[in-house]
Amino acid sequence: MELNVVEETPKRLVAEVKGASHTLCNALKSELWKNSHVKVATYAIKHPLVGSPTITVETDGTAKPRKVVADAVSKLSAKTDKLKKEIKKLRV
Repeated sequence: MELNVVEETPKRLVAEVKGASHTLCNALKSELWKNSHVKVATYAIKHPLVGSPTITVETDGTAKPRKVVADAVSKLSAKTDKLKKEIKKLRV
């Protein structure tokens, strides 16, 4: 996966995520909304077959958008690690 920053201000980050799908973007968006400093968390895919998702995050200004995204990704990673461990327990 490749992340390209399209726009960045102290309160806003817009980034294209090449190689991502609705699955990852929805999970990231949901995790971002759990942060009280996030005012906007959304994504769009211009064309479902050839488009890359563009994620938009806006904060209230007390938290930097890059930091908020990094924190959300870390939390998602921890959740997937926990899920992997639970699935491994099911293997016979």
